[in-house]
Amino acid sequence: MPAWNIRLLEAIEEMSAVEALQREVWPGSETDVVPAHLLITAVHNGGLVLGAFVDEKLIGFVFGFPGLESTPDGPRPKHCSHIAGVYPAYRDGGVGFALKRAQWQVVRHQGLDHVTWTYDPLLSRNANLNIARLGAVCSTYRRSEYGDMRDGLNAGLPSDRFQVDWWINTRRVERRLGNPPRPALSLDHLARVGVHPLYSLPSHPDNLPRPPAHAPTPAAQLIAAEIPSDFMALKSADFSLARDWRFFTREFFETAFGKGYIVTDFVFDQTAGAPRSFYILTDGESTLEG
Repeated sequence: MPAWNIRLLEAIEEMSAVEALQREVWPGSETDVVPAHLLITAVHNGGLVLGAFVDEKLIGFVFGFPGLESTPDGPRPKHCSHIAGVYPAYRDGGVGFALKRAQWQVVRHQGLDHVTWTYDPLLSRNANLNIARLGAVCSTYRRSEYGDMRDGLNAGLPSDRFQVDWWINTRRVERRLGNPPRPALSLDHLARVGVHPLYSLPSHPDNLPRPPAHAPTPAAQLIAAEIPSDFMALKSADFSLARDWRFFTREFFETAFGKGYIVTDFVFDQTAGAPRSFYILTDGESTLEG
């Protein structure tokens, strides 16, 4: 992959390029594109747009802005990371991680320590980046967060989302973003520490993973919950099966979060041929750090 560079974007022409890139990443719905005029207004009022470039071509971006969250002591400032995308030909090459790392550096310089964003919990590529590589955690499940979305990636399914918490001044995050980063976890690692999948996935006539009929109730301190490793391919092959996965994971994560569990890690294992993807949920202080 060609080398890229990352820089802050501040000109309206650059925001127009971000607009165009959104149409490549999320085709099919002009109303879901964040327009250039809103991007530039946010930047002029404490917001942040970072772009990744190869030979002056914009190949990725991240956009966020300051926000407030409610706490028992009153409103508290945070950074809301609203949207990030990478041109399809440059995915899986580290561009998204580099953009988030640059965001981490700038937001810390602004004096904030908490960043939040949302993502579809069934997208294992996003989960691996957000949870495993960046060190975000999650205990908030939001049903139909964005209503009925019409772009090519989201149309037809409820827009359920995880809202993640990225505590950017913690040792956890600094270790994930450090050099060298923490090695990726595998199923062998889970087995060595006594963590086993909470449920098995029934067989499917087309060799696609099918969710269990009912969401189990977690009980152990550390649990591993499997999701499809390529949900978009599954959705393309069998839309009704994709809906089954949406409602199964909704029930499971709402139950787990209601019992006090937190998503603290993610395992994307490719050691046994076909990749498998697992969320690691924690009850108490136990983690897979190490």
